Amino acid sequence: MTDVVLVMLLGGLKMKILKNEKSSNYSIIIGCGRLGASLANTLSDREENVLVIDRDKDSFRKLSPSFGGLTLTGDATDIDVLHAAQIENATVVISVTDNDNTNIMVSQMAKELFKKEHVIARLYDPEKGCVYGESGIDTICPVLLSINEISKLLRNANGERME
Repeated sequence: MTDVVLVMLLGGLKMKILKNEKSSNYSIIIGCGRLGASLANTLSDREENVLVIDRDKDSFRKLSPSFGGLTLTGDATDIDVLHAAQIENATVVISVTDNDNTNIMVSQMAKELFKKEHVIARLYDPEKGCVYGESGIDTICPVLLSINEISKLLRNANGERME
């Protein structure tokens, strides 16, 4: 069961801070498109604490009716928005907007300014991903994942052994 423990006002932003007794994980997801909403719904279904940040409040319509987390309308590249989201308490920050530069910037802020150990960014441009391996930011690149999976299917179709 999730209990509301605090209502916080910061720079005109109002949000409830939740504490879920079943989970000590607190995930922040930046971007509420198809991927962000699906991740948020999955974490919420597991009864984990999750907060989704998006610039467009209409994006939150993608969340399921059973979503038990929080939403925050704002620009995650704004440090005040990250403070309002209580990023210092987050166990993971996941940036999955449709903009590589935004995902990179938010990930770097989470890693460098807020010293978050577990940071994940989706990057569409595979060339940008190689830079972040050394910084400790995990990257997911849909282009590379698709290439790998299509290659496996082609090998399988041609009768080659899958490794």
